[in-house]
Parts: sequence; structure tokens; C-alpha cells
Amino acid sequence: MAFIPDLAAFKKSLGSLPVSIFEPGDSVLAAGSTTGQLFILRQGAVEVVRDGQQIATITEPGAIFGELGLILDKPHTADVRAIERSEFHVAKASSLLKEDAAALLYVCALLARRLDAANEVIVEMKRELDPDEPPSAITRALEKLENLLSPAGANSAAFTYYPIL
Repeated sequence: MAFIPDLAAFKKSLGSLPVSIFEPGDSVLAAGSTTGQLFILRQGAVEVVRDGQQIATITEPGAIFGELGLILDKPHTADVRAIERSEFHVAKASSLLKEDAAALLYVCALLARRLDAANEVIVEMKRELDPDEPPSAITRALEKLENLLSPAGANSAAFTYYPIL
């Protein structure tokens, strides 16, 4: 049984959302802004830039932008720019995620995939490092990242964990 109850129905519901088109170079989201919207890539390609560094190029239909700002209740953390003509389904984030359980689960699944991929990169990088060498900047960065991804990591006071009974 799939975790997302009816992915086909969720994808079909996207068809009722308005579509926005962005030409190459257009800004979809600006770091520091608060749009309150989710942008779901229908087709095209965008780059994600954070603190002046390109961190991703996204071409996969269904990719969602704007979810972190909503979930973390803070402004967008990165710039998203079209690198080719791109079409997005646009939804008011709070409404879509509150009213559509399949949409919420879809966003959760995307975030879980990103976290899983980050964990894989940590493991891969740790295998490449020589444990007999003195700690390098990369080693220290990996340790910091591991700490952030652990349950007691970043802003641990802001989270409450409940034991499984």
C-alpha cells in the first residue's frame, strides 16, 4: 500500500490550479521573500541559488518550490530562476497543504527523499576521507552536518520528541 493514498488523484488535482509561465532569467522565487505560494514544476528547467552558489538545477516535473518557507514559517531561503521556459502550477500553500492530505504527504515524501539523499552523500564522503589525517574543513563540515541531521541537532530545543510506546 502506497503511503500517499491516491497520487494519481493528487496529480489530477494539479490540473485545476492556475499555471504561471516564466521565461529564461525570470525569478520564480526570491530569497528573503514570502509569497505564501507553492510552485509545482509542470515543465521546464530552473536553477536554485543560495548565497550566490548554484545548489541545484531542476527539470523534474512535480518538483515543488516554496515549501520550506511555509513549513519553517520563514522567508524563502533561495532564489529560483528559470533557465528555460518553465511552467508551474501555482497554489496558495496554506490552503493546499491544509485541505489536501495527498498534497501534504507528497511534500513530506519529497522532503524525505532530499534528507535521504543528503545522508547518502555524508556516508559517501566519509568513506573517501582518511581517518588517519588531521581533521580538514571538509571533515569539520561533515561533522556539523551530521549534528544538524541528528535528532538532537539544530534547534533541538524547538522540537519535542515523543517516545514510541
